[in-house]
This record gives sequence, C-alpha cells and structure tokens, in this order.
Amino acid sequence: MKKIPLFVWVVLMIAFSSCVSKKVYDELEEKYNNLLHSNSELIDNNDKLLARKNALEKELSGLKDSIAVLDKKKKYTEQEYTSAKKRLDELVASYEALQGESNRKLAEKGKEISQLLNALQAKEDSLQMESLRLEKMQAELDERSQVIDRLQSLIDAKEEQMNRLRTAVSQALGAFEGKGLHVHKKNGKLYVSMENKLLFASGSWAVSSRGREAVENLAKVLVDHPDIEVLIEGHTDNVPYSYSVLQDNWDLSVKRATSIVRILQSKGVSPKQMSASGRGEYLPVQDNATPEGRAANRRIEIILSPNLDKINEILSGE
Repeated sequence: MKKIPLFVWVVLMIAFSSCVSKKVYDELEEKYNNLLHSNSELIDNNDKLLARKNALEKELSGLKDSIAVLDKKKKYTEQEYTSAKKRLDELVASYEALQGESNRKLAEKGKEISQLLNALQAKEDSLQMESLRLEKMQAELDERSQVIDRLQSLIDAKEEQMNRLRTAVSQALGAFEGKGLHVHKKNGKLYVSMENKLLFASGSWAVSSRGREAVENLAKVLVDHPDIEVLIEGHTDNVPYSYSVLQDNWDLSVKRATSIVRILQSKGVSPKQMSASGRGEYLPVQDNATPEGRAANRRIEIILSPNLDKINEILSGE
C-alpha cells in the first residue's frame, strides 16, 4: 500500500474537521520532520562510530605488524654490523702485522679496509634510518592507541550510563512491569514500551490516571539525566480509526505521543531533549490477525538514547 505523507492527511483533516487548526498541522509536520532527521542522525552516528572503531583497530593491527617487521630487520642489520665490525678488527690486526711487508700488499689491505669501512658506514646509516622509522611508527602507534582508548573509555562510560539508567527506570516503574509495561535494551538504547491498556481508552489520547502515574514516575528519572535523548513513538493496530475528531490511526498515534510528551514536560523534563512521533499501524511488533497481536501493537514506546556529541568530536578530529 502506498503511504500517503502525513501532511496530506493533515490537509484532509483540516478540510473535514474544524477541531484541528493550521498551527497544529505545522507543529506536527515540524516534529515529524525533526524526528526523521534525529532518528537518521542517531543511526548514522552509531554506524560511523562502529565503522571508525573497526577501522582504527584494523589500522592498529597493521601498525603492530609493521613494527614487528622493522624490529626483525633492525636485529638482522645489527647482526650484519657486528659481523662487519669483527671482520674489520681482524683486518686491522692483520694490517698491523704486515706493516713490514711490501707496499703492494699493504696497498691491497688498505683498499680492502677502506671498502669494509665504507660498507660498515653504510650499515650504520641504514641502522640509524631503520631506528628512526621504528621510533616514528611507535609514536604513531601510541597516538592511535590513545585515540582508541579514549573512544573505548567514552563508549564504556555511555554503556555504564545506560545500565544505570535502566536500573533507575526499572526501579521507578517496577510496579508496572508485566502489567502493560516492559523495559528492554537494544542497540545501546533503552526502550520503555507501554501498552494502550495502561494508558488510553479505545480511540482516545487522554492518559488514564494509572498511565499518568507510570509516566510521571519515569519523568522523575529523566529529570536526573538531562543528557539523555528521549523519543516518544505512538503505535496503533490496523483497525481503522472510526471517530470523527481525527483523520486516521496515524493522527491518533501522533496525538497519543504528544500527550505523553506534555506529561513529561509538566514534570520537569526538558523539551529540548524530547521529540514525539506517530508511527500509526506501520511498525507492528506482532501479527494484527489476533486480538492479542493487535493489543501488543497498540502501544507507546519511549526510546532513551545516550548523547554521542563527545564521541563525534573525537572522530571528527581524526
């Protein structure tokens, strides 16, 4: 089925209902576009981070292999240098012993000594160059290792932060887990999934008292984590929306998401860290063919993501 853009639905809704204003349409469209951009950016940032880390680790492995080769070559050059030095000492001793012999023999020995001295100097120069290259490679390896260590440290810190957040969320929502609310972690993000039976009556976007209690408990945790990005997604089943106020399930999912946003904001969660979107019936978690599947698909998902600005700063400086 071809998807009709959200703004088309809103235009139709305005044409057929006086309850929704142009301003609401503009706000919903802007939030929808911001959501698409934010979600895409998070996925891109995560992919870039993993790709960059893998590239750096591969580069680190290559540098280690190069250092091993240079170190082996250096040892071989040192052995050649030692052998040449020994031979030179022997020739010098022989030269001193033959000083009384003919000038021809002395000249031949002198020439041989000169050649060996030149060869020895060449070996010394080569050894020095290899040592400098080895030092440069080691410095580059150390620098790369520091970048990887800093990235890994930030990644570990973000992982620890999300683990602490999950513990805090589970404690705050413990009374609701298994009763229409589930908390799970996926791809470095924390998902708080609330079924509609906990939050809304059929066809309504007014939050029930029990659902409000759960959302307010979550707000207490989010207030203490101002650097966590919060995405609220509304989802429905595929049963057509049959009320006259809204156009369809997509409109309903957006209204339900913004209802949750307003509760969080009223309890002190910064609107700068939140965004809301409606996914309608188009992202089900179960088959809509059964009542149980439709009930599971009618939900609000609050997706909590870490802020990756510091990690991106390190990567951009590479």
